[in-house]
Amino acid sequence: MKIYVGNLPFSVDENRLKELFSGYNPEEVSLIQDKYSGRSKGFGFVTIADDEAAKKAISEMHEKEVEGRKLTVNEAKPKEDRPRRSFDGNRSGGRNFGGRNDNRRRY
Repeated sequence: MKIYVGNLPFSVDENRLKELFSGYNPEEVSLIQDKYSGRSKGFGFVTIADDEAAKKAISEMHEKEVEGRKLTVNEAKPKEDRPRRSFDGNRSGGRNFGGRNDNRRRY
């Protein structure tokens, strides 16, 4: 079972996250990081093979305080397909210069 762990202190790295869940035999631990700065985004995922151990981890670790922050721990949900984001605000894919999409000058 894959578990979501949120509200992590930014100082927590993958080794510390694995250590926090070591009593539940985690198979895999991944901390989500910003792709530009490499800094933690404050959440990650822990995969535990035994479903009973995973449920125990959720019940025991949810709202546990780590470095002054209460963790959010629950079963991870599958990532939903989302439409691609447009960064220019124009759905047509072209540039929008004040509402006009042509290059003619008007005086």
